[in-house]
Amino acid sequence: MKKIIFRSLLGIFFGSFVAVVSTNLIYLFGGIETIEGSLFFKNSIGSILCGWFFTVAPSYFEIRQLNLYQQTILHFLTVLILYLILALTIGWIPFTLKGVLLTLIIAVIVYAIFWTAFYLYFKHQARKLNADLKKL
Repeated sequence: MKKIIFRSLLGIFFGSFVAVVSTNLIYLFGGIETIEGSLFFKNSIGSILCGWFFTVAPSYFEIRQLNLYQQTILHFLTVLILYLILALTIGWIPFTLKGVLLTLIIAVIVYAIFWTAFYLYFKHQARKLNADLKKL
């Protein structure tokens, strides 16, 4: 339970940080003099929720009863469904077939790249640890 609370707080703080930094960058480089309060509020809440579910959802990978395939599918579906609901509600992606399909394609590609990178990294770490254990 402590781990979930810690991850939740970490995700909320990270989402808040992303919201503030992106708003400042838009203000500095976007040529926008004023920021509409309701728009800032809506996008900040979206960033905070994204930060939260992107840091809590990897908990699937700690459930030992599930194999890697099941963990990956559950994680992907959770993140994708929550993101789609949030992005469509806030207006980050248009509520059109083209907008949703494009988001799905990008999500699958980005997820595959990140998943492969993490898989290879942890596989390398396991080999390294096993080689160190053999030296003992």
